[in-house]
Amino acid sequence: MAKPLISFQLYSARNFPPLEAQLETLAAIGYDAVEPYLPLYADDPKGFRARIDAVGLAAPTFHAPLAGVTGETERFIDIAKTIGATAIVVPYLVAEERPTDVDGWKAIHDKLATAAQAAQAAGLGFGWHNHDFEYVALADGSRPIDHLIGGLVGAEVDIGWAVRAGRDAAEEIAKLGDAVIAFHIKDLAPAGTTVDDGWANVGEGVIDWAALWPSITAAKNAGVLVAEHDNPSDWRAFAERSFAAIKALAG
Repeated sequence: MAKPLISFQLYSARNFPPLEAQLETLAAIGYDAVEPYLPLYADDPKGFRARIDAVGLAAPTFHAPLAGVTGETERFIDIAKTIGATAIVVPYLVAEERPTDVDGWKAIHDKLATAAQAAQAAGLGFGWHNHDFEYVALADGSRPIDHLIGGLVGAEVDIGWAVRAGRDAAEEIAKLGDAVIAFHIKDLAPAGTTVDDGWANVGEGVIDWAALWPSITAAKNAGVLVAEHDNPSDWRAFAERSFAAIKALAG
């Protein structure tokens, strides 16, 4: 991995508007970039680009919904280019839309692959961001993640969710190999913690980041490290402490 960009998933600050103040704070802390999700850019991608440009931040990756990416692929390619992104990431699938068998997950992969082909032709990367459900074994022993990723469909590995699913993060990163295009650097509080939904500031939870870091840096195609916390009670403290931890690890 070349020197990575340190980014911030803006979903982490969703409960603490306005956006402009968030961007100014993140730039002052030292972040290189932000990762937006749908409501922040959909109606006015040029306006979003102007806001991040004004404070010197980039948006190399952004989260876009499965239905939009596969049904309006060219629209999301245009959005990517407008906001300056180099990769489109599909972040989630609601429970009622998740298949229960291998064929269903392969069908979703095929939809993703079609969109990924168009993205590649436009000079963009393409990936899937995991939660924990992608690691639940199917009837044949395989997992959804095994069918979703591959070919032109890369992976934005959310380490916190992989660990919460009971997986060895280093093993999962190694399995994905060159398919990894970015990481979510997310930490877990000790088991039984209910504050902040059981998540923690990076470096203050149970994940041994120093031990895991060689696996992260071995992912040669992953140039973006995205700090994320799904429900922080103090987003600024999360942003500041997590940036310091990631910066120290990245060197």
